[in-house]
Amino acid sequence: MVTPEQSTIPARKVSALAGSCHPGPLVVVTALTAALAVTAGQDPGRCLLTTGAVLTGQLSIGWCNDAYDARRDLATGRRGKPVADGAIQVREVWTAACAALALCVPLSFACGWAAGAAHLTAVAAAWAYDLRLKATRWSWAPYAVAFAALPAFVTLGLPGRPWPAWWVLAAGALLGVGAHLGNVLPDIRGDLAT
Repeated sequence: MVTPEQSTIPARKVSALAGSCHPGPLVVVTALTAALAVTAGQDPGRCLLTTGAVLTGQLSIGWCNDAYDARRDLATGRRGKPVADGAIQVREVWTAACAALALCVPLSFACGWAAGAAHLTAVAAAWAYDLRLKATRWSWAPYAVAFAALPAFVTLGLPGRPWPAWWVLAAGALLGVGAHLGNVLPDIRGDLAT
């Protein structure tokens, strides 16, 4: 028989994973992509597929970021992050990140090879940021690449695989750099300390 205390363990893990995936950016980027897919004229099934690919990619990115930063978050005393707060183990978050990435790859390519390559370029750029580039002067570049790749992912999934207009790619890249600045400024003291 399962005790009430034991039944809350999975709920706490799910809650900790949800908090560890960077839910704000996940919702914004996934919703933005869904809106782009609808606006571009993707049929409902393709919109769901496109949105699912981006959702799994964003989950993998957020979990990778939290797992990789756990040591630094502990060292700087950062609170409010499930791994640093001890709500979930780093190993569990890495497992979730890898599982989400494993789902992201086939979902991305199900949108077409060109579209899949564009989306996986965005995901790879974000993982590169998480694992290395965030500590360099090139920290803005993965955001520019990833945000520019999102409209390409959407349009390359349409019949005929059209590229978006150059200005859409440029706007995406600039939006990405702006998102980067909004992301790093609140944590700048802790980042500089480590």
